[in-house]
Amino acid sequence: MFHIYCPYCEELREEEEFHPKGQAHIERPKDPEACSDEEWGDYLFFRDNPRGIHHELWVHAVGCRKFFNITRNTVTYDILETYKMGEQPRVTAESLASQQTQGNVQVASGGQQTVGASSAAAEAIKGEQA
Repeated sequence: MFHIYCPYCEELREEEEFHPKGQAHIERPKDPEACSDEEWGDYLFFRDNPRGIHHELWVHAVGCRKFFNITRNTVTYDILETYKMGEQPRVTAESLASQQTQGNVQVASGGQQTVGASSAAAEAIKGEQA
């Protein structure tokens, strides 16, 4: 079972409490009336589906019922971070690539997959927000 860290409840919760809602950080056209049908259709229907790092919108449906963002690796299914709406991700494909080049990537071991922030990561996030 996966556990996902809710940045609003500030705790790890079971995956059944959450629902994915699609790609995060989609910018609405500034002047929708001036968009062509093709531009408007692209905005409404077409989403990125990258192999690797992807930012997604999720909702804590059974808990606080708030929307938040998740940075997830679509290859390994690992959730690298969760963050509140309006915040920018700390983990991006570019930042992860630079860390891998420097050899600073920490790889999980043991065969058990726990998704979301670890207890240490959650404490570090709380400390930064204080």
